[in-house]
Amino acid sequence: MSNISKKHREDLLDKIQQIRIYIASAPQDANTDNLLQYLDELTKDVKGKKYGLVFEQHREQIDEILDTHTPVLTEQKDLFIDNGGEMNFLIEGDNLAALQLLEKTHKGKIDVIYIDPPYNTGAKDWKYNNDYVDGNDTFRHSKWLSWLRNRIVVARNLLTEKGIMAVTIDDYEIAALRLTMDELFGIDNYLGTIVIRNNPSGRSTVRGLSINHEYALLYSKTPTAVLGFMKHNEKQKSRYDEIDSKGNYEWENFRKNGTDSDRKDRPKQFFPIVINNNTLKLHIPEIKWDDAARSYVVSGVIKDDETVVYPITKGIEKVWKYGLERTVSILDEIRVKKTKVGFELYRKKYLNAEGSLPRTWWDKPEYSARDNGTRALTNIFGSQKVFDFPKAPEAVKDVLVASNLRKNGITLDFFAGSGTTGHAVMKLNAEDDGHRKFILCTNNENNICRDVTYERLKTVITGKRKDGSEYNEHYDASLKYYKIDFVPISDKLYYEYADKLLLHIRELVELENGINFNGNNDIAIVLTDEEMEQFVAYDNQAKILYRGHDVLLTAEQENYIKANGIKVNVIPDYYYNELNR
Repeated sequence: MSNISKKHREDLLDKIQQIRIYIASAPQDANTDNLLQYLDELTKDVKGKKYGLVFEQHREQIDEILDTHTPVLTEQKDLFIDNGGEMNFLIEGDNLAALQLLEKTHKGKIDVIYIDPPYNTGAKDWKYNNDYVDGNDTFRHSKWLSWLRNRIVVARNLLTEKGIMAVTIDDYEIAALRLTMDELFGIDNYLGTIVIRNNPSGRSTVRGLSINHEYALLYSKTPTAVLGFMKHNEKQKSRYDEIDSKGNYEWENFRKNGTDSDRKDRPKQFFPIVINNNTLKLHIPEIKWDDAARSYVVSGVIKDDETVVYPITKGIEKVWKYGLERTVSILDEIRVKKTKVGFELYRKKYLNAEGSLPRTWWDKPEYSARDNGTRALTNIFGSQKVFDFPKAPEAVKDVLVASNLRKNGITLDFFAGSGTTGHAVMKLNAEDDGHRKFILCTNNENNICRDVTYERLKTVITGKRKDGSEYNEHYDASLKYYKIDFVPISDKLYYEYADKLLLHIRELVELENGINFNGNNDIAIVLTDEEMEQFVAYDNQAKILYRGHDVLLTAEQENYIKANGIKVNVIPDYYYNELNR
C-alpha cells in the first residue's frame, strides 16, 4: 500500500528545492538571503510531525506577563489553619504561574497529579484570556488544547519517576486529549482509561443520547510506574467463600487460558503431572528437559494406576498456570477432578490481601456527582449553589488509590475548583492512617478560591462551618493559603528587584518542605549575613535552621550551631535564578 502523504511531502520538498536552486543562481543580496531562510523554515515544517494531533497554537495573556515578570508567593497569614497532621497548601492564582513555581520546589517530587479541567462543552464553562469561550468560537478546540497542553508540559516535570497523572474528561475533548497525552507522555506510558458512571440520571444530548459517564485517563511518567490495588467489593469477596490458614480462596482451573502459541512462548510451563487414579493424588514424575521439544518429558516409570497429564484440553496445547518449581511448592493446594474425558486440575486462588486490580468500568452509587458531589457542598454551604458540577469525593479518592498514591505521597491538583481533591486526600488518610499531603491551585474568579475552596477545606478540617455550626467531618491536617503575585523584571538590572524576590524565599522553603515558620520556635530561617548575626545573638531555641546558600558563617557562628545541635539545611539557589545573575 503506497503512502500518499509521504509522496505529497516529497513532491513539496522537490518543489522547494527547485525554488532554492533558482534563488541561489540569482544575484545575492539581503532579500535572497531572507528567501533562502524562509525556504529552510518551510522545509522544516514539511518534514515535521507525521502522526498526531495538529491544532492552532495560541498565546495567552499569562504568557505575556511571565515574559516580563517573575511569579512569587505571598502567604495570607490570617487564613492559616493549624490543626496538626500534615501541612497542605492552597495557591490562589493562574495555574501556569503556580506550576512554574512548583517546578522550583517540587520537580520530580509529586506522586500523583489529578486534574479535572473545564470540559469545553461550548456552554461558556471556561474562560480564555478572561473571555468565555462558547460553541460559536471557531478556535474553541485549539484554544482549549493549547491552554491545557502548556500546563501539562510543565506538570509532567513535577512527577516522580513512578508518578502517575490522572485527567478526568468527557466526550467533548477526550479524543484530542488522548492524542496530546500520548505525545507528551509517550504511548507506552498510557496506563488505561477508566469509565466512571458519575451521572446515573443521565444528561441528554441534542441527538437524543443520555450520557451517564465521564472518563479518567491515566498516564505514567516512566514505565516503572504501576497502578494501585482497589478494595475488594462484596461481589468479589463472595467468590472466595472457602478459607484455610492462608486466608479466603476459590478454586481456579490450573490450565492457563491462551492459544497454541503458549507452549512456544512459555515452554517451561509445559510439563507432565502424574495422577493416581485410585486416590486422585498427583505428583511430579521424574522428568527431564528436552531441548528439541523445548519442554519437560517423562523420564521415569509410570505405574499402572497412574496417568500422565499435560496441559492439553480439547486438543489444544496450553500451559500450566505456573512453572515447575512453583507448581511443586503448591502441590497440596491443587485439586484433581475426574471427568468423562479425563482429569481437570484446580488450584487454590487466594484473595489478594492488598486488593484487586483497578477495572475500567466504575459504577458505585457513591460516584454520582449529583448525589455525592453536590450534596457534599450543600452539607457545607447550605442551599446556596457555590459550584457547578462538583466531583464526588469518593470518585476522586478512588482515582488516587488506582494511581497508587503511597501513604506518605504528595498529590497535586492545579484545577482545584471546589477542593474535592484535598477533601479526598484527607478522607483517604483517615481510612488507613496515611500521611499524604496535597497542593491545590485555582484562580479566584468570583472569589471561588477564598469563598469556596478554602471554606470547604477549613470546614472539613476543623469540623466547623463558617456560621459556627457543627460539621460531620474533621481531620488532623493543616493548611497554608498562598497568593501568586508578580515582580517585574523586564528592562531592569537584577539588583533592582533582587530584594523583592528575597522577600518571598520563605514561602518557597515552606512549600518545598511542608513546614510553617510562623510562631514555630523549633525552626528558623536566615537569608542574609545580618539575619545570621541576629539568630546567634537572640540565642533562640531552634533545632533546625534553613540558611540561604550565600550566607557565610563565621567560626563563632559555626561553633554556636555545633554546640546547640542545630541541623542546618541550605536553601537551594534555584528558587529565583534571577538572584544569581
